[in-house]
Amino acid sequence: MSILHVIILAIIQGMAELLPVSSSAHVVVAEKLMGMDPTSPPMTLLLVMLHTGTMFAVIAYFWNQWRKTYFQNMDTLKTIFFQVVVATFFTGLIGGGLIEGIEKFGFPHAKHAEIEQLFGRLDLIAPALALAGILILIAGLKKMRPTPTQQEDSTGLNTKQAGWIGAVQGLCLPFRGFSRSGATISTGMLLGVARTKAEIFSFALAVVLTPPAIAREVLRLVKAEHVSGGNLSAAMMPSLLGAMFAFIAGLVALKWLSKWLESGRWHWFGVYCLVAAAAVAYLHHVGY
Repeated sequence: MSILHVIILAIIQGMAELLPVSSSAHVVVAEKLMGMDPTSPPMTLLLVMLHTGTMFAVIAYFWNQWRKTYFQNMDTLKTIFFQVVVATFFTGLIGGGLIEGIEKFGFPHAKHAEIEQLFGRLDLIAPALALAGILILIAGLKKMRPTPTQQEDSTGLNTKQAGWIGAVQGLCLPFRGFSRSGATISTGMLLGVARTKAEIFSFALAVVLTPPAIAREVLRLVKAEHVSGGNLSAAMMPSLLGAMFAFIAGLVALKWLSKWLESGRWHWFGVYCLVAAAAVAYLHHVGY
């Protein structure tokens, strides 16, 4: 894998991760088109390190909004902390349960099956993209007024809504193509959460979710057959470079996302996902 390949993947990841179009699907397709194996430990580590770059882009971009919304007083801080814990609990319960179930029952002839073995399957990515696109379209086109909640003056959503958003985030974990940001923001909108509040809560959850994902992939790489400490270092260096480029691309994508979300053009991301799903299905049909 050359430095140019890393930079290309980083830009794709940085843009697509923070737009509701599934970065993982785009990166997997790009890797396949460049002749790489998306399921290999070094490539999954690269993908997670690119997520790290976008995580820091999220922190840099949303920090002022989080500070004004979540850190205005101690009561609000306690409320959002509890809501994030509830959402993350349901993410772990549903996402972790799905991953365990797929690894146990989805590979009947494999002794040490891992969910990452499915990440290169374009026949699974295409329908996941289509489902995300439909959800985004429904949320974007449906005329809704934010539903008043007990915590509307502080966090903009209540604990029940936070739990549902976390549960939907859990559904995204095993399936490349089912956009995390697209699904969680759309779920919040459908539950009556204001668009901007759904956006900043969704990305707050992303910051919590990213470190465990990084740890999982680092452990997977270390435990992989024939991988030594030297190989780990060799895999980490290009990944760190990629994280830097993903950070820059992520800031650009977030400005685009916020502008379209606030101007009522959210549904166009759904249209894109449906078109992308058709393109991925075609690539699978022709042998990728």
